[in-house]
Amino acid sequence: MHAMILAAGRGERMRPLTDTCPKPLLEVGGKPLIAWHIERLAAAGVTRLVINHAWLGHLVEARLGDGSQWGVHIQYSAETSALETAGGIAHALPLLGDAPFLVVNGDIFTDYDFRRLQPALAAMARNPQQTGHLVLMPKADYPTGRDLAVDAQGFAKVSEPGDVPMTFAGIAAYSPAFFADVPRNAPSPLLPHFLQAMHAKQMTAEVFSGQWLDVGTVERLAAANDLVRITGQ
Repeated sequence: MHAMILAAGRGERMRPLTDTCPKPLLEVGGKPLIAWHIERLAAAGVTRLVINHAWLGHLVEARLGDGSQWGVHIQYSAETSALETAGGIAHALPLLGDAPFLVVNGDIFTDYDFRRLQPALAAMARNPQQTGHLVLMPKADYPTGRDLAVDAQGFAKVSEPGDVPMTFAGIAAYSPAFFADVPRNAPSPLLPHFLQAMHAKQMTAEVFSGQWLDVGTVERLAAANDLVRITGQ
């Protein structure tokens, strides 16, 4: 399996920590936040990883190397300026191959088992009309973006009255076809492409209720460290 870890954000809300250290390398439980993802992806059978970077990207490459310490092969997709989520993934497509792949935000902390995405990857490989699969979760106690839901057929949709509102967990599987209309080498947010795929019934979803933190502020970084101390993982 191929996977991509999104790590190109500047980390403005984490300043001054991120003035000299890229956000993915901030430590949780004594190791870089991004290393938790690499370990879990390797345990799920991922062998090839792509990591994008922009701010202080040379430090990311120097710290993680080629991935051999985790038994994976890492390639880097360097961005001279951050291309936002869809733009960053589209920019990295030449490194990701022709098959469906996993994507995870580099600034979340979670115990999600990436093996859960194997059926979605297989379904997308069989059915070219299915171009994406989202992991949703109950809304956190802080703003996390557009409310989403899962319909009776298992497709992702925008939440409507009567739905149990969910939020995107920053974990997904995509077919390269999902990014066919995304401009290359230009900033492009993910939400408009989500909405287009949802409207066309091309994106399925699942609900995850396990451990999850958006490590986007200094306070949440401290919370992630507290969680590791309490749970040991």
